[in-house]
Amino acid sequence: MTKHNHENELGFSTRAIHVGNEIDSGTKAIRRPITMANSYQLPYDPTDLNWSGTSEMLYTRNGGCNQHYLQQKLASLESGEDCIVLASGAAALSGLFFSLLKSGDHVIFSSVTYVAVYRLLNELFNNKFKVETTIVDTSNIDAVRAAIRPETKLIHIETPGNPVLTISDIRSIAEIAHRHNVLLSVDNTLASPFNQRPIELGADFCIESLTKYINGHGDAMGGAIIGATKLLEPIRQQAQVNLGATISPFNAWLIMRGVVTLPFRMKQHNENAMKIAEFLTTQNRIRFVVYPGLRNHPQHKIAVSQMTPGFGGVLAFGLDADHNAHNRFIANLKIITSAVSLGHDESLIVFIGENDERQYLYPKEFHNGFFRFSTGLEDTKDLINDLQQAINSI
Repeated sequence: MTKHNHENELGFSTRAIHVGNEIDSGTKAIRRPITMANSYQLPYDPTDLNWSGTSEMLYTRNGGCNQHYLQQKLASLESGEDCIVLASGAAALSGLFFSLLKSGDHVIFSSVTYVAVYRLLNELFNNKFKVETTIVDTSNIDAVRAAIRPETKLIHIETPGNPVLTISDIRSIAEIAHRHNVLLSVDNTLASPFNQRPIELGADFCIESLTKYINGHGDAMGGAIIGATKLLEPIRQQAQVNLGATISPFNAWLIMRGVVTLPFRMKQHNENAMKIAEFLTTQNRIRFVVYPGLRNHPQHKIAVSQMTPGFGGVLAFGLDADHNAHNRFIANLKIITSAVSLGHDESLIVFIGENDERQYLYPKEFHNGFFRFSTGLEDTKDLINDLQQAINSI
């Protein structure tokens, strides 16, 4: 179903299934096929074409049909006017920053963010391109307001923040940013558009690592930037066409397939994470548990106001034990897998040790090592039993 005037009247699950899909004109298949071509037929007289153009099918680096179908679907789910899909979440982040920023600009970004953002803004853009950056606890609105300078171009926040689940108030930060003619970008990866839609809350850009919840199967990489067409066009030209961060047709097709079940998967992720967080709070050997759905989370009320119907599938917790016991705990898990990434169908856990380079930016309870736990789609009882026996084993 192509985009039409009544699309916004449809429910989230209906749009997840139908938007971007249509009967294939060539084969009459009811699913869009994978088009692996890297080039498309030129018109009779191609001399007037812009060889870097993106408005029509020309060359897959400029945009392929599978990418276009996926962009239609994601723009709809995120309540955005337009969407760019790139090769990875990091490609989306770097493409956004590269296209927007120039020497002398100033950027404010969250103290708790994906490590690629920390590298890009705290190191690479600062050292290579002389872009000034300020790391701010964006859960503190006064700190955000105080950090703005005349040369501030962008505020970039991540909420929930990876890996310690800090929540930032999107609506309030958007109001502050726009009052100062500053753009706001929000990394929505840990929430997904099912639970949170930053564009509706006033953000100019929403970034998603499609590798995570939107694909949901741990078998494809991609990233997306959603926003107004006039803001995305320079990014499309620079990040996609000129830097070449284009998603492959196969990955675009895989993610298009995966996103169909996003609403149903997120319900299970939300439910599993909430029940597991509540279970862990009852265990004596657990030093702390952080999950936005828990009432004792410092920004729980903000999470309730901007995340619905749930709080995502990621939580963090630490053991009342030494370093080696944390490793033994993971080694004794039978169902939960020790691996990076999140949003897969299977539950994933990673031990982040005391020597993490960004530890100084985290709350104190995280300084003695902790786990980031991405709950999967397994039966809740099986996951709780697995955690219980691993806790007992240490």
